[in-house]
Amino acid sequence: MLSDFALPLIKTLPAEAAHSATIKSLKLKVGLPKISPGQWQTGLRLNNSGLELPNPVGLAAGFDKNAEVHAQMARFGFGFIECGTVTPKPQPGNPKPRVFRLVADQAVINRLGFNNHGLDYFVRRLRRKPVSAQYKLGANVGANKSSEDFMGDYEVGMARVAPFADYITINISSPNTPGLRDLQGTGALEELLERCGSIAQLPGSTGGATMPPVFLKLAPDLIPQQIQAIIDALTAKGTWLSGLIISNTTVDRPSDLCAPEAGQSGGLSGAPLMQKSTAVLKEMAGALAGRFDLIGCGGIGSGADAYQKIRAGASAVQVYTALMYQGAGLVSRINADLAARLKADGFTTVAEAVGADLS
Repeated sequence: MLSDFALPLIKTLPAEAAHSATIKSLKLKVGLPKISPGQWQTGLRLNNSGLELPNPVGLAAGFDKNAEVHAQMARFGFGFIECGTVTPKPQPGNPKPRVFRLVADQAVINRLGFNNHGLDYFVRRLRRKPVSAQYKLGANVGANKSSEDFMGDYEVGMARVAPFADYITINISSPNTPGLRDLQGTGALEELLERCGSIAQLPGSTGGATMPPVFLKLAPDLIPQQIQAIIDALTAKGTWLSGLIISNTTVDRPSDLCAPEAGQSGGLSGAPLMQKSTAVLKEMAGALAGRFDLIGCGGIGSGADAYQKIRAGASAVQVYTALMYQGAGLVSRINADLAARLKADGFTTVAEAVGADLS
């Protein structure tokens, strides 16, 4: 993932080993380009959060779990980088092997289980963001598998990362922590939003810092009744949120998957997730009618995919899995293609195209 040139070598390693090698190389600043997020200036401002991004293409959570290489990854042209998921206490995650490439499907299945070094380590690395950096830095917070109070873990995570993050994501949609997705249910979600909202709105609750914009990351495996229940919970208790990230990985297995690894348990990401996640995004965008900023995530592998998410209601997008197959040069290609598509359709900014397909 370092560069298109290094990609063939990285692909010879098992998936998780390749990721570890990539992180180590990035920490040594090997293979970094001269591209910066500002090369693709679009004047993008997310209306509800006020978050100003150099460009609409971000790196999804899961790659830089411990906030070790966000400055390096920004060099590839990302407008924003989301680190994590981080939990209050360090945890090793699930037993290996736990990451599987589905090459024939341009997909990945993972059951990592929030493996990370914990909040103390994470916060120290968040603080290393260069003062002059153009990219925005997000912190994705989660709950420890052994925690007796998942909601309390989110409260702790928000308070700890707030002084050092440009935005925060509450991740309640990973399929790899038992019981976590239950927080998307009506009663549990309302309680979570109320508790986290109290943290967000208390003066001085973050050590004197103002709470940055907060997003809620949802699963793609939602039926219409669940989507409506989430909308109701947001209306009742979540108006303090800035937006939603749609979506996380799916536990579904499309019937047309070809790779032999398709039977592995865990969350499926990559190309097979594109249409499923976009359908949920579009339904949410139509129902919420601009009340929340939406970030489209799931299956993006081209400028066309990014543009589809934006026209479905996303103000910005995130990529990850496609980088494993196409290399980090994909970021610049998406930005360039997206700019061309906006111009061809008569849009002068990304904001003008947001939700163009809603009717």
